[in-house]
Amino acid sequence: MRSVRYAINAFLAINLLLACRTLADAEPQAAEEASQRPTLRAGILPGDFALDGRISEPAWSACDSISNLVTIEPREGAVPTARTIVRVLASPTELVVSAQCFDPDPAHIVSPSKARDAVLDEEDHVILVLDTFLDGRSGYVFAVNPSGARFDGLVTAHGEEINAQWDAVWEAKTSRDATGWCAEIRIPANSLGFKQGLTTWGFNVQRRVQRLQETSRWSGASRDYEVTQTSRAGLLADLPRFDLGAGLSIRPAAVGRLSKPSRLVAADEDEDLSLDVSKTLGPNLLSSLTVNTDFAETEVDARQIKLTRFPLFFPEKRTFFLAGADIFDFGLGLDEETMIPFFSRRIGLFGVEEEDQASIPIGIGGKVTGRAGNTNLGALVVGTRRVDRLTLVEEDLTLTVPKTTMGALRVRQNVLQESSVGMLATFGDPLGRSRSWMGGLDFTYRSSTFKEDQNLLVGLWGLLDDRAGLTGDKSAYGVRVDYPNDPVDINVTSMRIGSGFDPSLAFVPRNGVHIWDMSATFTPRPWWPGVREVTQELNVTLFNALNNDTWKSYSLSARPLDLLFKSGDGVSFAIEPEGDRPGDTFAISDGLDLPAGSFEWTRYLIGTRSAEKRRISAELQYQWGDYYNGDLKTLEGRLSARPFSFLTLEMTGERNTGRVEAVVEAGDLETVVPRRFKEQLVGARLELNVSPDLQFSTFTQYDTQSEELGTNNRLRWTFAPRGDLFIVHNHNLARGIGHRWEFVSRETPLKIEYSLSF
Repeated sequence: MRSVRYAINAFLAINLLLACRTLADAEPQAAEEASQRPTLRAGILPGDFALDGRISEPAWSACDSISNLVTIEPREGAVPTARTIVRVLASPTELVVSAQCFDPDPAHIVSPSKARDAVLDEEDHVILVLDTFLDGRSGYVFAVNPSGARFDGLVTAHGEEINAQWDAVWEAKTSRDATGWCAEIRIPANSLGFKQGLTTWGFNVQRRVQRLQETSRWSGASRDYEVTQTSRAGLLADLPRFDLGAGLSIRPAAVGRLSKPSRLVAADEDEDLSLDVSKTLGPNLLSSLTVNTDFAETEVDARQIKLTRFPLFFPEKRTFFLAGADIFDFGLGLDEETMIPFFSRRIGLFGVEEEDQASIPIGIGGKVTGRAGNTNLGALVVGTRRVDRLTLVEEDLTLTVPKTTMGALRVRQNVLQESSVGMLATFGDPLGRSRSWMGGLDFTYRSSTFKEDQNLLVGLWGLLDDRAGLTGDKSAYGVRVDYPNDPVDINVTSMRIGSGFDPSLAFVPRNGVHIWDMSATFTPRPWWPGVREVTQELNVTLFNALNNDTWKSYSLSARPLDLLFKSGDGVSFAIEPEGDRPGDTFAISDGLDLPAGSFEWTRYLIGTRSAEKRRISAELQYQWGDYYNGDLKTLEGRLSARPFSFLTLEMTGERNTGRVEAVVEAGDLETVVPRRFKEQLVGARLELNVSPDLQFSTFTQYDTQSEELGTNNRLRWTFAPRGDLFIVHNHNLARGIGHRWEFVSRETPLKIEYSLSF
């Protein structure tokens, strides 16, 4: 444990020096009382309005506007270099927002992306946040860049995160001129859930000018708050009573598919129809029905190299499960590192490991999500079909999966000003095992006015589960205290996961442990020449036995220096002591087993990254040091090129080389001998974005663990705001005898869908 002490001491020493410099250079903080919420009044949207991104209609000049954004970066509380004017027009059926973004040097606007759901963090963009229930806990995020690329998402984790997988029906048009750029954004009312009868919503605006590293915001302009914290948003007033008509949306889809699941099976073709229907129930609840569900358009998972004894995590990407997904969030701070109590990916996907999952047909599913007063409600029931011969390639298994029904119920009640208390229950099992259920309660206290202008969160939760054949302690519970502010962000977590806690619809990487976790981040801005900010992080995670009498594993990451330069480039250095006590032999690679025992090691990390505002950007990270009973060197890299505004090329790679003392069987005996290993992962992505409504992408991956080369080619044409055409081709090859490429599988689905609203 000596290396742990060294890492902590290095972190504290550098942290103390920077703290002294930061205090000397500290600027006055612009505190904003929670009760002071700026207001923007919506104008009347004319019936002949044309969305063209030019802000030339007379209705714009006649309505209220926002023009007083305040900078957060590089200096808090200053006047932005680039002025922004925002206006809103509304009708009973839709909302239109305009953003007039002046720029002193429009020739150098950074806007390479045109793709739908592009990550816009590293380029010019405008973000809109809507709190349609005015509860300060939930919301919708819409963003657009000067090239018309669109991003949307759901506010989750009380405003600290965004679920970027969620998609809505909306439009955006942009234009540029000698003064900067403009955007017009049209959001249909029936794309949102909202409290009917409410004529005032929470509203916020944030703008990024990438080349200046400048971020400005309308309300809650403090580094302590995220723009997605809707409790700090302003108000959008004078909204009409939105008319949703019958509140009925019908989205039929036709799918044709050519497939050859393996070289031993003849090629097949089939056609099918699927149907998604949604209907409002009362003022604020939305019900959804899916029949013969198809997810042909879903992008494949990015592969990962597995060098641990714990399962890998892959996020949910399917549209039906993402709608209203924020309501099913449970427990403060629970994630893929600890557990996700309801993990919808367990439904309709089956595999011993997340990275080797096969699709299970969904016959029918229903969902209700929304709010009733101060109560958030989510209910989900899905029935999957029987599969007689399901093949898992990586596990070399063929098995029968029975027809089964699974579901979840989530109720969360808003209490106090920003807090909540709730329950979660799940039932059913992908394998059809009987008496499978999980239930629990959670309470989250949240305040954005702690010490007047600071954030504080405290979360408590507890869960129980059961299933036929399940034994041991079937409970899990925990507490978390989170102080997410700037420049100091601290959280402490304690949770106990019983040895028998293994819910069928949850993601639990490991059970039978008591987890202690502490994370501290300090981000001073010392105003050194050329330096924007310095970040230091200290993360300690300890996995103890349930009675806390011994440790099972631990990890520590001390990042004493992470520099962000004014150019947007950065460098970082970290020290990472780790320990693990596996009770049994386990594999880190094919044919490479490590023995049980107690292992402690220290690894080091150095990384550099260039600003993505450039046409060519790169990221490189190198780790070295001990690893279990040997050593491991890891090199990861990314190279991105945008030679034209419509074309993006990206190469990624990971190379792991090491030496360990591995277990080798010799007859009835086992011996430990030195073994060298090498695992690699490479990926290539091409995106051709003719416009935000016409996109083609190809994603090719190869890894040495599966020795499989796979390519996912995807064309999406949004031929109408409510209509999409998808053409996808997946092709997989594998290394065979003599390292020759052999056919594994291919599939070519074509899907067309269109939404009808009544």
